[in-house]
Amino acid sequence: MLSLFRVSVVLEKMNERNYVPEGMLAKNTENTMYLCSRKGLETAMHQGKILESTAVLCDCQTMQLQVDLGEVKGIMEREESVWSPDGSPVRDIAIITRVGKPVQFKIKSFRHNERGETIAILSRKDAQRECFRNYINTLCCGDIIPVRITHLEPFGAFCDIGGGIIALLTVDSISVSRISHPADRFETGEYIMAVVKQIDRDTGRIYLSHRELLGTWEENAACFSPGQTVTGIVRSVEDYGVFVELSPNLAGLAEPTDAVSPGDACSVYIKSIIPERMKIKLVLIDNCGSAEVRPCRYFVDTDRIMHIDKWVYSPRSSKKVIESTFDDDLLDCQTAIER
Repeated sequence: MLSLFRVSVVLEKMNERNYVPEGMLAKNTENTMYLCSRKGLETAMHQGKILESTAVLCDCQTMQLQVDLGEVKGIMEREESVWSPDGSPVRDIAIITRVGKPVQFKIKSFRHNERGETIAILSRKDAQRECFRNYINTLCCGDIIPVRITHLEPFGAFCDIGGGIIALLTVDSISVSRISHPADRFETGEYIMAVVKQIDRDTGRIYLSHRELLGTWEENAACFSPGQTVTGIVRSVEDYGVFVELSPNLAGLAEPTDAVSPGDACSVYIKSIIPERMKIKLVLIDNCGSAEVRPCRYFVDTDRIMHIDKWVYSPRSSKKVIESTFDDDLLDCQTAIER
């Protein structure tokens, strides 16, 4: 396990300078205090504080963002709107899509426009660069961090890991129970915890995992007993049976049927639970219609545990071993071997 000193450093770096996903600072008392007056904004500039407010307008000719700062107008120039660790050029769509959403920034200076109004010159790029240097660049594989889902694609969920800097959570790393699309598990704008899976130090790209927080096979199976009738979600319909998700990290197999489709909620009877084979045999009782996204339950105390080195999903009695080992020197942390 990571030393207590290392854990305290991660927490301190994340909290000391507000290195959190965009949207998490808006209701922060300190952030509100700085935004409430010109004097507060000036103090924040001199102290180099990272603030957050909502982008309310984009001038599509200059690609300037206007940010709500109360009595002072905040302007963010195009080149100050986005920063990338690998130096990728700023894309207009990345600026336009910030309108109506929270943005983090540092105040560079103040000036007056032709009407005598006070304008605060803002830089999201400076805030992101500082966040990357002082927080994200110190992360290690296995660190557990808060993230915000920014958008969903069939191959994975893009997550803000701090200041609007994006990491990818691939669909196969979301849960042990296989899903067809990240929307089966998450909603855009949702805050979750995730594990740093892989870090490309050359490009600054970070990949995440989530399934290690959702419990082992035994932890999930302990929530159920043979003889119970429970609800589940159909994840796959095969010739040999129907896979039904009982929880995000646990699925069972029912007899083949044409009465259900992937994404349906259903009621199932639990016939047996077999740890040595990691099998749960089910009997399909009824189709309950389209399933809603269920909130995930974490089996890891993420308020106390900020890092994991290794996670073993399979029971000791199982011949098949499914585990994750987190190491900065490994290209792929996921392994499955025969015992």
